[in-house]
Amino acid sequence: MIKTTKNMAPILLTLTLLGLSSSLFAQSTEVRLNKAIELLENDEPAFGLLSFDYSLNNARSLARSGLDFIIIDMEHAPFDVERIRLFLLGMTDKRGIMEKGNLQANVVPFVRIPAIGRENVLSQVKQALDVGAFGVMFPSVNTAAEAEMAIRASRYPQLNGADDYEPAGLRGRNPSNAVWYWGISDYHAKADVWPLDPNGELLAIIQIETPEAVANIEEIISVPGTGVIFVGPSDLSTAMGYASPAATEVEAAIQTVLLACIAHDVPCAITTNSNSVEQRIAEGFRFVTVGLDGGLSAGARDALNRGRAAAGH
Repeated sequence: MIKTTKNMAPILLTLTLLGLSSSLFAQSTEVRLNKAIELLENDEPAFGLLSFDYSLNNARSLARSGLDFIIIDMEHAPFDVERIRLFLLGMTDKRGIMEKGNLQANVVPFVRIPAIGRENVLSQVKQALDVGAFGVMFPSVNTAAEAEMAIRASRYPQLNGADDYEPAGLRGRNPSNAVWYWGISDYHAKADVWPLDPNGELLAIIQIETPEAVANIEEIISVPGTGVIFVGPSDLSTAMGYASPAATEVEAAIQTVLLACIAHDVPCAITTNSNSVEQRIAEGFRFVTVGLDGGLSAGARDALNRGRAAAGH
């Protein structure tokens, strides 16, 4: 038995950390970093929500929420890259990494950018990915050309002779924060769009929100690198001239998109709530949001109502 001394403590700590690091590295190579992609590959649904609260407390809470992914919404909030960086830092769960034994986050962060179509897409995607997001949600994509720009903005230029050279990548190389956040040394090899690159860890989420997009769904869904097609019921109903997504014509458009996704084996996504989530999963939707993180929780709202009643309001 080796007798330890006070002076040996730093050495033992270093050896322990090196052993843990090696163990984590070995195990991390056996699993995907992007849990959402892993679920989709296994034909399992992925559940998430739209996040508008960029506080560190909310980031910490979401990291252990039991969700599979979150979409940091910067379409309807200021596009602030520094806030994305801090939010991702807040989602870093060291205890979760230790318990899981690999670098796959239990809750995967994506970013919805404000750019629509070609306008500012390249710069916004580059900045969102460079700070460590695992993919981008592109609002209101109406044509195959716009979908292709979304994919190209998400990809690095490929090596000469690569089988998946097209659509040619446009992303510039400087992902220092992403490398640190992902915790890997081969970021450039893994930072490509799935399923175009079967080993890619980035997810390009294409939103269908207009009648034009529904009419063009076959062309849009055929763009290589499209990871998920996300139907936006509220914007779609507004664009179609209806006050509610419950309109028969809107539901017919939603089903048109869903059927195209199923035919092409591309995951289809939609917003849901407690009244609709079971129906949408049964229909074949595989990537769904179950709510928002803003506003009062059920418990806080109940307390507010009770307090108002007690105060006679």
